[in-house]
Amino acid sequence: MKAKVIQFRRGRKTVTEKHFILDVGAKNRVDAGKFIGKSVEWKSSSGKIFRGKISSQHGNRGLVRAIFEKGLPGQSIGTYTEVK
Repeated sequence: MKAKVIQFRRGRKTVTEKHFILDVGAKNRVDAGKFIGKSVEWKSSSGKIFRGKISSQHGNRGLVRAIFEKGLPGQSIGTYTEVK
């Protein structure tokens, strides 16, 4: 299943490099809760694979938060990840 990388998890003055907001196609918060605990992989153009895990929901629109082992590059925003 594909999920779109929306943005870093961020506050007004801080950015958390390993946390990303993903759109998995869920309609609401309850549907997004079904994805918690699943692993996520993002593949770079050079073939490097970044692995992470979905940790929680984000907001009420069906977005989720994923924590990656290493931070993804900025070019990953707007691209797709693979949810296992």
